[in-house]
Amino acid sequence: MTVIAHPLFRDPVHDGAADPTVIWNRNAREWWMFYTNRRADAPPVNDASWVHGTDIGIASSVDGGATWLYRGTAEGLDIEPGRHTYWAPEIVDDGTDYHMFVSVVRGVPSRWEGHARVIRHYTSRDLFAWSYRSTLSLSSDRVIDACVLRLPTGGYRMWYKDEADHQHTYAADSDDLARWTVRGPAVECSEHEGPNVFELGGSYWMLVDEWHGLRVLRSQDLETWEPHGLVLDRPGQGTDDATFGLHADVVTSELGAFVFYFTHPGRSGEGAVQHSGYHDRRTSIQVARLRVSGGTLVCDRDEPLEAPVLPLGGPAR
Repeated sequence: MTVIAHPLFRDPVHDGAADPTVIWNRNAREWWMFYTNRRADAPPVNDASWVHGTDIGIASSVDGGATWLYRGTAEGLDIEPGRHTYWAPEIVDDGTDYHMFVSVVRGVPSRWEGHARVIRHYTSRDLFAWSYRSTLSLSSDRVIDACVLRLPTGGYRMWYKDEADHQHTYAADSDDLARWTVRGPAVECSEHEGPNVFELGGSYWMLVDEWHGLRVLRSQDLETWEPHGLVLDRPGQGTDDATFGLHADVVTSELGAFVFYFTHPGRSGEGAVQHSGYHDRRTSIQVARLRVSGGTLVCDRDEPLEAPVLPLGGPAR
């Protein structure tokens, strides 16, 4: 029996793995994790430059998510000279191509505020080398954190954070993953980021990061979302897991529903402040099981998990 370790993964270069998303690599027959490669080891200056200038890191697993091997960073994302910022990848497999929707900031700003954030679309055949397709025209020029779901009626829906409208989640629809029509606000119950949508137990669920745990929202039609409490809002007992769970991805399969999230192990709380030192910048990826109970999602982050948590042969099609 292999028990999943705490933490699940740490980036071996900058030690700042955040915003994970997990996808099956059809060619390699491995699970790949993409993540924001935060520069926790950047010089200790008290500004926001360390969260910029980030690549998209890649790790792979051949044993159903028990162990992860660092594989480098995604190639081909730059479309202009210089060093730029890439955050919060979302990847969709259409059966032929992989589509990445990633948040992009030009350059390496020293401040959080005052510059555009856009979502770009890239495609790849191998999940490693990417080709630029477009910069999406959405509800503002302050958009990040795309999440994409194939709709049961056909086409796709994207949810994303619009920082220009009180940090709420917006939605947009597409028939082909290339052209998107903005629908407008989707979740306005709080300020938040990192929406993630999935189906479990006959309902649709959304998790959003409120920086004090993940808000649970439930929907039957992907139109109306009702809040249903929080998960990952209480400290866990595992190594690096005693703080809030942040910006997550959920993978559902015949093995169950598992939430991949990150923590700041050196922080006692979260807030919109600058963090100048390695201790409170570094991050760890964790995983926990989600269940439906009492009409909402529940998560015991201290429940021991046996591998595999991801199907060894990939997702059912």
